Amino acid sequence: MNTSIKGTMIGAATGALLAGGAVAQDQATLTFLYTDDNPQAVERVRELTQQFSDSHDDIDIEFISTGYDAVMRQLPMQLAVGEGPDIAKVADYTLGRYALDLRPYLDDPEAFVDLYGADQLSILRPDDREGDAINGIIWTRTFNLPFVNETLFQQAGVDLPQPGATLQEIVEASVEVAEATGAQIPFTLDRSGHRMAGPLLSAGAEMIDESGHYTFPDDAARGVIEELYGYTQSGAFPPEMWGAAGGAAYKSMGEEFANANAVTYLAGNWMVGNFADQIGDAFDWTAIQAPCGPAGCVAMPGGTAIIPFEHTDHPEAAAEFMTYLGSEEVQRKLAEEFILIPGANIDGLEYQTDNSSVQDAMQVFNDNRENVPPQALALNIAPGNTAFFNAIVQRMSQLIVGELSLEQTYTQLERDMADINAELPGGEDAAAQD
Repeated sequence: MNTSIKGTMIGAATGALLAGGAVAQDQATLTFLYTDDNPQAVERVRELTQQFSDSHDDIDIEFISTGYDAVMRQLPMQLAVGEGPDIAKVADYTLGRYALDLRPYLDDPEAFVDLYGADQLSILRPDDREGDAINGIIWTRTFNLPFVNETLFQQAGVDLPQPGATLQEIVEASVEVAEATGAQIPFTLDRSGHRMAGPLLSAGAEMIDESGHYTFPDDAARGVIEELYGYTQSGAFPPEMWGAAGGAAYKSMGEEFANANAVTYLAGNWMVGNFADQIGDAFDWTAIQAPCGPAGCVAMPGGTAIIPFEHTDHPEAAAEFMTYLGSEEVQRKLAEEFILIPGANIDGLEYQTDNSSVQDAMQVFNDNRENVPPQALALNIAPGNTAFFNAIVQRMSQLIVGELSLEQTYTQLERDMADINAELPGGEDAAAQD
């Protein structure tokens, strides 16, 4: 049986599915929690999961689909008490601390390491980077870059920003295009702290120190915050783009770009497949290189992982399913169909599209595969990073809507960092020393 449910029902549905698995005494039943912005991708993974179940009399995979926000809120709490699905797709690499080590259960663990790379697999060992545990797989890799509406740039007679352009230069060009064409939104980015991380890193902001404690916001970070706030005041970055949602809630601005309302949109390559479907041949678009600053031109990396969890009652079955999901065949099939950068090291990807916008954009994204500065990696695997990114969203939003001044924003962020650091291992001792 395959089940699709909404977010608030994750716990209840997972419990029910686990209970149902007891009916077949000789069959291992595993729950697989999956989320994706693309409904077609969800359906394809559901089909692949069903194919696996159909070909294994001794293993049944119960497929659960829900929204990203529900997974982000509920799954960490479930895992902390030894509950939740057996396997899940996640964007939070720190959940690797709850992972089942697949190595003892894999027929050929070194082939897994060769396919995914030892460095990538180490990302899922946040507490033991030097170990050799295989805590799952990197499912997809992402990079945050600006998308641009090429047709609007051409109509306005404005050149596309070239590699090396600063955030200011990109925004100014976007404003010029919007004024010439009547586009509503010159520049925008998702309501996400992760999306802000690239400009922050390019500016030279130090957000986390070698001990894993958050040091935000320093002078470089304050400069970026002030710059973005200034764009909301001038209309270059419409304030309602972030002010419409509350708290730290994520909000994608992709629909605005797909509808040709936005000239430039900072997001990531997971949007490329969606844009291929939503935009079609309505206008030409592509991605450009990351905004540059004193510390470089950082395309903030991210991605998703599929992790089996240590509380599973069926580790051998979990390893068999992970071997299937993590195979080069499955990774290639999904990457080429849905225009993804796979976690597996696969050469010669042939994206299934004749859309030149898609091909051009993916070339730019793939060019950034090695552009991963150490602090970017540290942020993605650091304990407390969800609270860190959420704090940026919440305080930036309060600044934009006028609830906080710039100085109050900085002060509140410093308090947020102190609260997060106090929750980290050894945090109370560090706070006492301060």
